Amino acid sequence: MDDVLTNPAIRAYLFRLIGEDGISLLEKFPREGEYSDEELAAQTGINLNSVRHTLYTLYEKRLAEYRRIKNNETGWLTYLWHLRIEEIYDIISEEMEGILEKLEARERFEEENDFYICKTCGILSTFNQAVDDNFECPSCGLQMGHFDNEILLRALKKRIRAMKETLGHA
Repeated sequence: MDDVLTNPAIRAYLFRLIGEDGISLLEKFPREGEYSDEELAAQTGINLNSVRHTLYTLYEKRLAEYRRIKNNETGWLTYLWHLRIEEIYDIISEEMEGILEKLEARERFEEENDFYICKTCGILSTFNQAVDDNFECPSCGLQMGHFDNEILLRALKKRIRAMKETLGHA
């Protein structure tokens, strides 16, 4: 797991996902066995609510799992947690695939449409919307001008190419 946490890109992803306390929990999480959230809070010195939040967030991303046991005397349930951090590469790849699909859809939208903009309000409309509004801004009523989206389109294409290379689609 140490190699995962030393990778700057993965560390940045995890930081956005679980924050500083979450990273600290990962660094201090015992390598073997299963632990309750209370045990982890006591062993690591991290606030119990932060431990729980981190574990549930990791669980939602399939990076942590738990086993539930019931105390037959009290009826209380205890959740014993262990990490699956090694799955992070697959999780990030899946997320990148989803982002790539959205970027490709946006690229198609940008290629298939002509755009008009109000230079005062900054409102952007497709050609069809602009025709419906007689090329007048729906907000201020001023005349809309053609908007060249070539810079945006080039940036989208560059980003898509880079993601495809990273994912091995190039």
